[in-house]
Amino acid sequence: MEEPTSLMRRFAQLIAPCSKGQLEARAKQSQQITRRHFGKTMRLFAPLYLSNECVNNCKYCGFSRDNPIFRTTLTVDQVVTEAQHLHSMGFRNILLVAGEHPKFVSDGYLQSCIDAIKDFVPTIGIEVGPMEDDQYGELVSHGAEGLIVYQETYHRKTYETLHTAGPKKNFDWRLDCPERAYAGDFRRIGIGALFGLADWRHEAIALATHLDYLMHHCWKATFNVSFPRMQPHAGNYEYTPDPKLSLNDRDLVQLITAFRLCFPQVGITLSTREPASLRDALFPLGVTHISAGSNTAPGGYTGAGDDDLHLTVKGRRVEIEEKDTAGCSRATGQFEIDDERPVGDIAKLLRQKGFDPVWKDWDTAILTKS
Repeated sequence: MEEPTSLMRRFAQLIAPCSKGQLEARAKQSQQITRRHFGKTMRLFAPLYLSNECVNNCKYCGFSRDNPIFRTTLTVDQVVTEAQHLHSMGFRNILLVAGEHPKFVSDGYLQSCIDAIKDFVPTIGIEVGPMEDDQYGELVSHGAEGLIVYQETYHRKTYETLHTAGPKKNFDWRLDCPERAYAGDFRRIGIGALFGLADWRHEAIALATHLDYLMHHCWKATFNVSFPRMQPHAGNYEYTPDPKLSLNDRDLVQLITAFRLCFPQVGITLSTREPASLRDALFPLGVTHISAGSNTAPGGYTGAGDDDLHLTVKGRRVEIEEKDTAGCSRATGQFEIDDERPVGDIAKLLRQKGFDPVWKDWDTAILTKS
């Protein structure tokens, strides 16, 4: 086993138990470093869920294959409807999200979705099942420029226990995904772990080690890290979180400051999984990217796709009888959102705190010759 680098030794020290005074000093330093490298800006984005179909069984996920949820996959026209709604709210940075299912999210579908919205959405990211590098290259050629992939847990035994069926069972295939995306010319890459599945300090050190490796081997890319915490999901499926593994609010602050102090130029993303009051307090400490006004269901913003709700059993579509809907006529979301404030309210709050909300940080016009 290789000896940890000096950077990883420092990181381990920063996430070790510490006093209130030490944490407050680090938080202040983290804030100063973030302002030095990013200014007082906050980049906003919104997830757009394309499909909640999935071939994987993941015990902690609402989209899990055997979970009897209401499923749908948006048509390209419906994706445009959702994207136009987000555009009307101010978003110019949209993350396309889908479960992993080759039958429903097949070759050509993602490309068509990107083609349909890229004229009015300059920054398009994807969060979908891992692919080969040439497949990533094709998505880049169509206009995608950002990729997010979470390892979920870096603890191999826990990973094997929680992923019981489907291609996601392959730990290393998922771990190598950012490098394949980089080989396919993605240059904005986000990684993270789902905190609450294994000991948070183990996850943090593994995530930091992975980030350090990628920064050395994929040096042309910019990186973001995220620390999503377990949230309730449809049916809670087969998994009940262990409270001893949870990342509490104080530990989350310590984690953010540790990453900022060790990786001063890496973006840090905070999602609407977190409650509004906590997000407001964390914004100045090192966060650079936030989602806002989010919905985790396909068609969740406009109701697009709700006319095609169904169950999927053993890969086969099963129609829903009216008596089974029990008053519910919407596709099932992946997990519960905690911060439900409209994006306009969040943008206003950011300005009050002295931040400049950034709706886009890229435009193809930059490359257009005059």
